[in-house]
Amino acid sequence: MVVPLGMAPLGANVVGFLLSFAWCFFGHARWTFPAEGRDLGVALRRFAIISVLSFGLTEAGYAAVLAWTSVDYRVALLLVVQTLAVAKLLASKYWAFARSS
Repeated sequence: MVVPLGMAPLGANVVGFLLSFAWCFFGHARWTFPAEGRDLGVALRRFAIISVLSFGLTEAGYAAVLAWTSVDYRVALLLVVQTLAVAKLLASKYWAFARSS
């Protein structure tokens, strides 16, 4: 959304990460993995770790695809994000938002 306004694709990816982090944590904590029996502070820290690692992998993969191919930036981002989405969801479910025993 901000690339057509003049922002570089990798910079726009940072903006997207920050917005999606807040929205995803709220959505996961509230609806996907309800908070019963879990410390939200622990979940937030763990989700932040998962998100930052995922972002780093996304940014590196996105930069590589942009540098080494002629794929449109939107297609490149979609491919990279889809590749990591399942792993991030599983890590969120089984670690970040796991219920305490």
